[in-house]
Amino acid sequence: MTETSAPRGQFLSLHLLETLVAVLPVRDENGSPKTIVFGGVERHMITSQARRRAERVHARNRANAGVGPLAGRTTGVRTREWALLTARVLETAHGWEKDEAVVTARTVLEATGLKFGDPAKKTVANLTKVLLFAPADTGERIAGHIAAAADSLRGWRDEYLAAQAANAKPKRGARKAAEEAANGDSEAAETKDLPPLPKETRAAVLTALAPRDAIDIALYGRFLAEIADSPNVDGAVQSAHAFTIQEAEQVDDFYAAADDAKLERKKNALDFLDAADDAGAGMTGYQSLISGTFYRHAVLDRRQLKVNLQAAGMTEAEAAEAAVAAEQEFVNAFVEAFPEAKKNSTASTGSLPVLVLAFEGERPYSYAGAFQKPVDENPEDKEGKEGRGGEGPAGPAGVKRLLKHHVFVSRRRPDIRTARLLTYDPQIDALLDELDALGATRVDSVGGLTP
Repeated sequence: MTETSAPRGQFLSLHLLETLVAVLPVRDENGSPKTIVFGGVERHMITSQARRRAERVHARNRANAGVGPLAGRTTGVRTREWALLTARVLETAHGWEKDEAVVTARTVLEATGLKFGDPAKKTVANLTKVLLFAPADTGERIAGHIAAAADSLRGWRDEYLAAQAANAKPKRGARKAAEEAANGDSEAAETKDLPPLPKETRAAVLTALAPRDAIDIALYGRFLAEIADSPNVDGAVQSAHAFTIQEAEQVDDFYAAADDAKLERKKNALDFLDAADDAGAGMTGYQSLISGTFYRHAVLDRRQLKVNLQAAGMTEAEAAEAAVAAEQEFVNAFVEAFPEAKKNSTASTGSLPVLVLAFEGERPYSYAGAFQKPVDENPEDKEGKEGRGGEGPAGPAGVKRLLKHHVFVSRRRPDIRTARLLTYDPQIDALLDELDALGATRVDSVGGLTP
């Protein structure tokens, strides 16, 4: 039986080594690099959240640009601004006044079950309290329904807002409320029920918010607790935090930024006293930079992906076709995408993997254990004898460890198959000729990583 006709494993495991120099792709609340302790030493870390967002946005941008296997397919947007996006469509496409459009869109979404920020704070008043991952055309669909049902919804909206305003009045003290109740005058203390959102409008909003055929929602999943009858999606992609395979090393880089206007005056000064007034940098500070070889790991559950696509309304054949395209784009994003923090000052997004290993199995496989002992790049041992201590540069050393680990596990797990290797490093390519990769296929492009 040929490889292409063999049944595919449920899980596609991806493993990647990449070397980064003087970058800062993620930071903690203090602006410092994120770290973890593993194997008794501190390692630099790139969180899975940062990786997943970079991959998701990379795939979405390509699809929207008509590039790649997902070209032309629906993708999602994760934002707190659905009320504002809906209002913008009401304003530009349906001729509504801006203020009325914003109030109406917010009221409809709030009545559906979404919670918004404090109305007294303009910056958050029209933002949902949680990020909501929904298809990109959700705002257009909701706006279309609101515009079509404008006559009835305007009356409902005014009634809803009036009841809401009445309930927001300061409550009277318990003694005063008891006295009013005894006198039969408790109107001011009563809470008015908010009028429910018309059923057809609620159904339209839920349909618009539903994952539908958004491929990235099927891949990465979503959780929306605020609306019980809006479906959540169990993601088909599992992502691990990336970490350096050697001990963390950090440099606090001092920088001085020049003030162009000040330097120009100093350059043209006729008196040294005038020049002295313009001495010094325009701004100074420190930024933390990290270097190292990182191990990354992710898994695609092919079965879950098809389940998600069929749950969104696709037929079995449509889901199978879409799943293949989604897998190809996911693998491409895993290899190509990179978090964009400090990208202009460090050019971090230009990095290419030292090695990518992809294989199938009946369960996920992480090879993080191969790097529990940190790589020692020092070429001297403790006695000072050259060539007998460390493993040398982390890139080649990591490749040797990863493939040795893979060979060892593969001989004990018969479900592991169709291993493929991709490198962008000529030194590693030469090294692979010397290593036993248990029949792994060498490929020359990202597309070759998926059978």
